[in-house]
Amino acid sequence: MSEFVRLEPHVIDEIVTICNTMLLELHKAGEATDKLSATYGFGDLESARQLAAGYSRKGAGTPESARERIEQFIDTLTQLRDAFASGGEDFLDTQFDWARALDTVDRDM
Repeated sequence: MSEFVRLEPHVIDEIVTICNTMLLELHKAGEATDKLSATYGFGDLESARQLAAGYSRKGAGTPESARERIEQFIDTLTQLRDAFASGGEDFLDTQFDWARALDTVDRDM
């Protein structure tokens, strides 16, 4: 793009700090998703095993699962943070890409 956005250094630092805080929390949530596939206690009936398998799939292993959704948010937020960290030079080029990525993740949920 021919346009250029110039952000003040203190604004960049604040935005990057906010993004890093959000990323830290998303990484913690991602670690918690490791436990979501451990489904037990539903019983031995076939319907119980099917229910447990369904919950396990919602936790991880499919594009719509919690783990993959969190990874998508992490990737998108990392790109956004890096665009801001560049001082705004990359922001105009990436703003529509990350906005589209977040919109796609949100719509798929």
